Amino acid sequence: MTDGEYTIADEIVARARIHARKVLDERELPVDRDALEWTVSERARRRAGACRWHPDRETATIVLARRAYGEYDWPEFAAVVRHELVHAWEFQQFGESGHGPRFRDRAAALDAPRHCRSFSEPRYVLRCRDEDCEWRAKRHRASKPVKAPDRYRCGVCGGSYEVEHVASGRTWATASGYGGAKAALGAEW
Repeated sequence: MTDGEYTIADEIVARARIHARKVLDERELPVDRDALEWTVSERARRRAGACRWHPDRETATIVLARRAYGEYDWPEFAAVVRHELVHAWEFQQFGESGHGPRFRDRAAALDAPRHCRSFSEPRYVLRCRDEDCEWRAKRHRASKPVKAPDRYRCGVCGGSYEVEHVASGRTWATASGYGGAKAALGAEW
């Protein structure tokens, strides 16, 4: 709270905790609530939620994206909470978490998605340049393959990459092409 007023982050955490309590009580997911922390990310642009494990404290922190809360309806956002609770359970029970068979089984029992949909459009799209390959990947930040696609190869066919700046439609396949596109777009970058 700030100056006695509740913020959107306070609302998100409160609703998520209430939903989590109900899920944990009704669905018998053995998560230690005393070893569970909640926070809200103001910066997240792609992931609706994350679960971070702190092995030194044996505590899981569920991070929920403010933008996702605004974009999703409550049932979809509640599913994100359940998804992250499965990660918290895995961390608390096994010290690790992923999206494998154990996760899938628990997520299905909680009616939680295996992956949560992105709530924003990507800034870049990487594509394999081989005409017989349909591999694509969305990126929200200028990662190493976005900045220098000529240093990477397609994991499916071994072909080279091309990157598209979604807002402008400009494409490049080299590090210098990235620099040229960025310079040409200037403020529109």
